[in-house]
Amino acid sequence: MRRYQLYLLKQKKLSAGTVKIRMTALRFFYRKALKRRLLFDDLPLPKTPKKLPVVLSRQEVTRLIEAASNRMHRTILILLYGTGIRRTEVSRLKVRDIDSQRRVLHIHQGKGARDRDVPLTPKLLEVLREYWRWKKPKIYLFPSPLGHPGVEEPISDKTVWHACREAALRAGLNKRIGPHTLRHSFATHLMEAGTDLRTIQLLLGHATLEHTTVYLHLSQRHLQAAPNPFDQIQIRSSNAVPDGSQDSPS
Repeated sequence: MRRYQLYLLKQKKLSAGTVKIRMTALRFFYRKALKRRLLFDDLPLPKTPKKLPVVLSRQEVTRLIEAASNRMHRTILILLYGTGIRRTEVSRLKVRDIDSQRRVLHIHQGKGARDRDVPLTPKLLEVLREYWRWKKPKIYLFPSPLGHPGVEEPISDKTVWHACREAALRAGLNKRIGPHTLRHSFATHLMEAGTDLRTIQLLLGHATLEHTTVYLHLSQRHLQAAPNPFDQIQIRSSNAVPDGSQDSPS
């Protein structure tokens, strides 16, 4: 098992997260399927490096949305950024999930099998109304063109991913961008505007506040608000310091 784990890391060049998933699957197979005692239970799993998510500026978000290849993809990108919902959640949205009277979007059985409501601004509602007048969806807000005749099915979450990647390429954005990038950007921009962590947690549907605190590391407002100790000391100007170009006396 140690050799196999090293093979995955060194030769297959798989990420630590992917190797961890495979090793966990093997443990499940031995314990549950084979009912065998594990001799490699103490084998340490590779640590997944903690990386900050990619966040777009407001100008980059605008470029991304404007680069959408069609009206449906444009509406999907607007919803991703305007609500912070996940790509699977947006792909399964139904027309009845839009509550225009209360100005909320109902998310049913999101991650962790949790329901939640996401507020819709008048600007977002108008985008959805324009889209509905054009597309006329009956059940699913974004119906798949590949469904059986007479049966409306939702688009795949892969369609959402491809819509985002295609728009990023058309916009000339060189960052690693996916649907979750718009979710991260939504949360970070909320925090920079002064929204508290608890509210952002509820909007994103995070199970714990710990998952939301990552946006403290991304918010420029919070980073720049911290006083730098260097600014509190007094030092001479660089012009008053010898440049070292002259030879020192022997």
